[in-house]
Amino acid sequence: MSPMRPILIALALALASAARAATFNLETATVTDINAAFDAGALTSEKLTQLYLKRIAAYNDAGPVIHAIIYANPNALEEAKALDAERKTKGPRSPLHGIPIILKDNYDTKDMPTTAGSFLLDGSIPYKDGFITKKLRDAGAVILGKSNTSEFAYGGVGGKNGFSSHGGQTRNPHNLELGPSGSSGGSGAGIAANFALIGFGSDTGGSIRGPCSANGIVGIKPTTGLLSRAGIVPLSLSFDTGGPMTRTVSDLAVTLGLCTGIDPNDPLTTTQAGLAYTDYTKFLNKNALKGARLGVIRQTTGMDPETERVFEAALAELKAAGAILVEGVKLPDYVIKARQDIWVTIERADFKANIKTYLAGLRPGYPKDIYEMIKLGRAFTEPKGKNAPNMPRVDRFEEEAAGAELTDQLYVSAKEYGMPMIKAAVVGLFEKHHVDALIYPTSPKPAQPIVPAPPPATPPPPPEWSTNIANFTGFPDLIVPAGLTKDKLPVTISFFGPAYSEPKLIAYAYAYEQANPHRVAPPTVPALAGEHFEY
Repeated sequence: MSPMRPILIALALALASAARAATFNLETATVTDINAAFDAGALTSEKLTQLYLKRIAAYNDAGPVIHAIIYANPNALEEAKALDAERKTKGPRSPLHGIPIILKDNYDTKDMPTTAGSFLLDGSIPYKDGFITKKLRDAGAVILGKSNTSEFAYGGVGGKNGFSSHGGQTRNPHNLELGPSGSSGGSGAGIAANFALIGFGSDTGGSIRGPCSANGIVGIKPTTGLLSRAGIVPLSLSFDTGGPMTRTVSDLAVTLGLCTGIDPNDPLTTTQAGLAYTDYTKFLNKNALKGARLGVIRQTTGMDPETERVFEAALAELKAAGAILVEGVKLPDYVIKARQDIWVTIERADFKANIKTYLAGLRPGYPKDIYEMIKLGRAFTEPKGKNAPNMPRVDRFEEEAAGAELTDQLYVSAKEYGMPMIKAAVVGLFEKHHVDALIYPTSPKPAQPIVPAPPPATPPPPPEWSTNIANFTGFPDLIVPAGLTKDKLPVTISFFGPAYSEPKLIAYAYAYEQANPHRVAPPTVPALAGEHFEY
């Protein structure tokens, strides 16, 4: 035998071993990466759940005190272990089998409290899971816990940015002096801080999109009717929808498809028949932007120069990827002038009626209508345990209580004429300019301070285009990171399309993300031991 032969054999074996080696990194891991590690025997759901729980212990209520998670599932490790055993004997139920997720604390969970961030519902455990919660459990996901929410999902109320009377204050992991935006700020901050792979929020006027933008992650406000709202504490069922919040477009595509389906408890879901998919990953196309006509919305600009700079850079990136950018796309003045009054009229009447219906389905001991909520809210003036007063939300309860009834002509007109008017105007933009989707900076400003600055004596006019346009129309709006300001704060762009255009929006966002990976890990929550390994 040649004296070189053993050396050559050893070298060949070493090269073969190196070729087979893979690296797992919890910060960058996707659903696909995790399943590859599961399949190789290098990772289990139990171990993965432990890694996320360690991060929550280190960074949620300690260290930077992000405080995105307000309730951790005490049975999470036991559930993960059982799902590992099931994987061995029966195989995985879905790509989410054994993967931890967090739910905004207005998603009903039969084994954990659902408080909508309010002391009024402290300890309230629903009789059953909501539709999306059950879908996720059936898919084999581990529900790791519940995330903080602006109280009763109203994110634009005064007071603190990211605060609730039961959940306290959530901080933005990119800058601890800033808030996470609302109302799904706990999910936004939690996913950015890597407390779970996937989160869920709800959106009535921008409550998924604002937190995705402020925290620099991916998310979607889907077509209203694609996901059931049954089992989500309502704010305004005229506008409400749930939706996933993730760190990558591919993870969003996986998750969204597993949650679709017609639900008899939400009649609006019948509109998805023949238009929904159970697998949106088939639309992940790196070349999707080639030839795509995107209408550029500039009616949100003028409020922050750094946001505008990032948006202009994103437009150049879209053009480089082959998109055809169409300028001059604007909402008509009559929509801009009427929009906010219509939204307020509908939301106030809806909440008063919708919350009464939800409260009627709870266990004994909780308020039964908005008037009881106001009485208890006004009486709660000093902190007690983990609960603290939130008078700005009580003030908003009173405004909602004074709103129209669902039978009043004011409400009927807003609902039957005002909403269709705005929807028709938006449809007209797509048709007039022959565009496949609209593109705009999701938020006109990056993350804002926890305690808002006093408004100027002469406040600037609100942007002519805002996220609630999608809620008026019921159309989908998909958010993806686009870059950072000079202060290292995330800026995102939104792909907004017609009803049930999720396949196109996912394709466009994925193509943009793959060519321009702008998401960054927040500096306040670095990797912990065990989160990076080779196998």
